[in-house]
Amino acid sequence: MSQSSIVIGGGAFAGLALALALRQGLGPEIPVIVADPALSSRPSRDPRATAIVAACRRLFEALGAWDDVSAEAQPILDMVVTDSKLEDATRPAFLNFAGDVAPGEPFAHMVENRRLIDALVVRAEAAGIDLRATVVASYDASADGVEVTLGDGSRIAASLLVAADGARSKLRERAGIATHGWEYDQSGIVVTVGHERDHEGRAEEHFLPAGPFAILPLTGKRSSLVWTERRAEAARIIALSDVEFHAELEQRFGLHLGEIKALDKPRAFPLSYFVARSFVAERLALVGDSAHVIHPIAGQGLNMGLKDVAALAEVVVDAARLGMDIGGADVLERYQRWRRFDTMAMGVATNSLNFLFSNESTLLRSLRDIGLGIVDRTPPLKNLFIRQAAGLTGEIPRLLKGEAL
Repeated sequence: MSQSSIVIGGGAFAGLALALALRQGLGPEIPVIVADPALSSRPSRDPRATAIVAACRRLFEALGAWDDVSAEAQPILDMVVTDSKLEDATRPAFLNFAGDVAPGEPFAHMVENRRLIDALVVRAEAAGIDLRATVVASYDASADGVEVTLGDGSRIAASLLVAADGARSKLRERAGIATHGWEYDQSGIVVTVGHERDHEGRAEEHFLPAGPFAILPLTGKRSSLVWTERRAEAARIIALSDVEFHAELEQRFGLHLGEIKALDKPRAFPLSYFVARSFVAERLALVGDSAHVIHPIAGQGLNMGLKDVAALAEVVVDAARLGMDIGGADVLERYQRWRRFDTMAMGVATNSLNFLFSNESTLLRSLRDIGLGIVDRTPPLKNLFIRQAAGLTGEIPRLLKGEAL
């Protein structure tokens, strides 16, 4: 077996960013291993795109990865929010956000997943992080450490195991950590759309009775759509012919950007909400979707996972510098205290927004439109919303301030 290490099960955004943060803060003396079968599939073919908020962009800057993707990242320069019925001829804007959290710093950028994943893999390899294209098959934790067995049969003696293996986390399940939450009767349809005119960096969120229809700008004359529908309706829509799908798309998208065309095959993802009852167990920490999944209505899912990464990396590095056991219960409990309340609060917020906006109630529509109008006319309140969306409120880990560990 190898010397005492940190093993990360899961090689997507959270796992790779955590590995880089730990290597930056701990140096090469403590080996960091990332295990994920998907690491054998490079370059990435993930067709989705993600909004990276300002705080998480600062994290990637601190890790040295942002320069690798900045040329392909589209800043969101402003955002407009509308509230209407599907058949309405016009969609009046109730709320408009300017895009900067500081002069010259947009509150978010849109980045294609494949570009960012590939950049993180290259950075991890250059940093000497041990990337294994296999799964964490099992582990045995004790007060002295955790013995990790990988799918290729190798065994690693570690101080800490991190579950970054997604919403259906096998590591969380093996630890016996329950989750609480529910399935929504909604699916998110994801598709990239090309359009005739330039979006000029504007994001749009149309609140329709079935849920939000978000148009998020990509580089060039392209946008990424996150389109919420009832599950049965989403299944019907993605099964349509190209011509029929275009008609459904045009009805929701409109023609304000000229002629439009789907550039890839639409896919539907069932939406759910859950939070793990504990973010830690003996020698184990959960990050990202292993710990929580929320509704995409506020676009905060991935960014919450990166906040987990920043907080866990900081507590582990601080513990190592104090000569503490980096996988000890007191260290992991500090991480849990830092992240679980914020996660629960965001879950309550997204559930409330989904209830408030994803319905056909005339009364609720009137109330929410009044609320949106008040926010739009109150600059301090609007600024607070922008900073919250950008991840710049509350107790912010150093990496989210752009400070290296």
